[in-house]
Amino acid sequence: MSYSTAAVRPTVTLDDVRGAQKMLSGVSRMTALEGSRHLSRLVGAPVHFKCENLQRTGSFKLRGAYVRISGLLPEERAAGVVAASAGNHAQGVALASSLLGVHSTVFMPSAAPLPKIAATREYGAEVRLHGQVVDETLAAAQEYAAETGAVFIHPFDHPDIIAGQGTVGLEILEQCPEVGTIVVGVGGGGLAAGVAVAVKALRPDVRIVGVQAAGAAAYPPSLAAGRPVSVGNPVTMADGIKVGRPGDVPFGIVRELVDEVRTVSEDELSSALLHCLERAKLVVEPAGASPVAALLSEPGAFEGPVVAVLSGGNMDPVLMQRVLRHGMAAAGRYLAVRLRLTDRPGALATLLGVLSVVDANVLDVSHVRTDPRLGLTEAEVELHLETKGPEHCVEVGAALREAGYTVIG
Repeated sequence: MSYSTAAVRPTVTLDDVRGAQKMLSGVSRMTALEGSRHLSRLVGAPVHFKCENLQRTGSFKLRGAYVRISGLLPEERAAGVVAASAGNHAQGVALASSLLGVHSTVFMPSAAPLPKIAATREYGAEVRLHGQVVDETLAAAQEYAAETGAVFIHPFDHPDIIAGQGTVGLEILEQCPEVGTIVVGVGGGGLAAGVAVAVKALRPDVRIVGVQAAGAAAYPPSLAAGRPVSVGNPVTMADGIKVGRPGDVPFGIVRELVDEVRTVSEDELSSALLHCLERAKLVVEPAGASPVAALLSEPGAFEGPVVAVLSGGNMDPVLMQRVLRHGMAAAGRYLAVRLRLTDRPGALATLLGVLSVVDANVLDVSHVRTDPRLGLTEAEVELHLETKGPEHCVEVGAALREAGYTVIG
């Protein structure tokens, strides 16, 4: 495999991916392909989920990590490996190293979710917490590699990693031979590049669509410039695709073989995550839900049959709570409203009675009675309500105003 991205041909070949598939036999799972009736109706063609959220370690990352570490020379294995990650890559490297008998050290940000830290340790890695952001963690891991001779395992910028991730594409063709479009989340580009290499070599007519979070979309400007371009301060809830610069190796492949890279908003990611949980009964992290977000935002843009790759399901419970609430708000099913009322006995009960009539479920109530903005007999109440959709939100607001309440927001 060549590292050059200047070559006309891709730096990873179909034979590389097939070799990786043989290497992964008995290690990674052939994850399920599940149909989505709701999305199929929206798109007007069959839509399937490739459930890498059900892969060992909870994401596709084991595939590439195992292939990369398997290819190390004996003296390299003896020196151990080191990685930097906030979650999925960390767990993939930890398990792959344990299976191959290689010592692994994984640097994680100090604020990494506790479940991900615990899982990485349980898979056998030595975990070191360093830095507040992944860039600081990455620098510490590379410094450790230079000092100790441990091999640095990059999360996406290596041909072996891409070949391993490409086995997802081979499985899709086996499970859905008639596929017309494959939609996959894009961070550094390793998964999209691998899938594109495998699929385009066998079915060049299949359309490959990458999806990035709008707040961390480095590929659109990079593709426009013809080279990897960094975006400053990427911001998104989708940690799995929160990458500020495309990898050199995957960029060359994505530029040649991926048909389109789209972006989705945070609201669209939240709604997609909620859709996966409610409609598909699947726990999917925001990065893994990005293909679903793209399908929901513009269903008519995809030629079927469609396969959406759910790349991971390692969802921090605290983040899940916030994201689900955000998703409900984006779908018009969660309403936060502040209003003023006369502070007298029974006033709150009267207010709740109005909400009961319009069938709004009260999740939380908070009072403010001492504020210079309020009159002597006024109180301000903030309500968090569960609603049935945008039209119901309008109905709730109208009912409150008709009842004589001053709605502030």
